[in-house]
Amino acid sequence: MSHVVEPVRLALFGDSLAAGVGATSRPDTLGPLLSADLASTGVEVEHRVYASSGARSVALAGQVATAGGWPRLAVVVVGANDLTHFVPVPEAVAHLAAALGALRRDGVEVVLVPAPDLGVVTLVPPDLRGYARDAGLALRTAQRRAAEAAGVHVVDTSAASELFAADPSMFSADRFHPSSAGYRVIAAAVAPVLRAAARALLQTP
Repeated sequence: MSHVVEPVRLALFGDSLAAGVGATSRPDTLGPLLSADLASTGVEVEHRVYASSGARSVALAGQVATAGGWPRLAVVVVGANDLTHFVPVPEAVAHLAAALGALRRDGVEVVLVPAPDLGVVTLVPPDLRGYARDAGLALRTAQRRAAEAAGVHVVDTSAASELFAADPSMFSADRFHPSSAGYRVIAAAVAPVLRAAARALLQTP
């Protein structure tokens, strides 16, 4: 009798970047891009997107609750809207930590894509980019600490930020969200970390 291997269930939580706003087509969004990357390593994936445009960290609890016990792998992309709404770092990180903890208690391997460097966003006025850069760094640092405490994998987005800063084509027409090319850059940063998370999951008895 042949053994049927079920696809790994991957959930995407968070904001518009996880939802794919700005991409020209659905295959250019993070879910399909990351699923295709895992498939290229022999890991078949079924993915669902629970993220929503405009979501802040406070929305993660509801997204995770909606997912129930479905996911085995998760990618959390959050922080941009906390920054644009001036949510205090301790408040945003407390909501993030609670959601990460809930996922980990369910045995989910989680990858965090932390807050972006809004200082590279072309829509941000030049005189505010220094503030945006510093605010993003403060939130990312706190997010990383919370993720590491929860046993969550964290993506280093610094190289991707440099590419976005150097090439306006990384942004969609709204000059805020990534373009399809931008999503491919982000996916390339996330992919090796998600591969490691998938290996950890599949090695768990």
